[in-house]
This record gives sequence, C-alpha cells and structure tokens, in this order.
Amino acid sequence: MPSYNRTFDLSVADLDMIEESLRARGRELSRMRLALSGDNPADMESIRVIEEDQRENEELLGRLHDQKIFYRPKKSTYIGG
Repeated sequence: MPSYNRTFDLSVADLDMIEESLRARGRELSRMRLALSGDNPADMESIRVIEEDQRENEELLGRLHDQKIFYRPKKSTYIGG
C-alpha cells in the first residue's frame, strides 16, 4: 500500500502563492454565501456546505500562519509592539 510523502520542497514564493490562492478562494466563498438568502429553505444546505468550506479554508490559513517564523533580534531583547 502506498504511503504519503511527509517531506515537501516548497519555496517561500510557493507558499505565498498558496496563501494568496486560499485568500482568493475565501473571497469567492464569501460572495457565494452572500448571494444566498437564509430565508429560502432550499438554500440552507448550500449555505451549510459553503460555511464548512470557509471554516476549512480559514483553518488551513491559520496553520500556515502558525508555521511562519517572524523576525526576532538575536542579540538584543525582543520588545513586541
């Protein structure tokens, strides 16, 4: 049985492109959600699916963000703000 590749060779530009694509997808999902009215019972299933997709999209963006290493000075004390 084949196994998953657990190592990836992606550049910063590749990750930036993935992140921008996820943001564009989020905007499109938002437009789709706004086009549907919550008053129509036929739209309720579509709304549920769109909102689940939005949640998964935002969670993936969050995981990408959490893996970033932001600048911290090496010699002096870090003062956030």
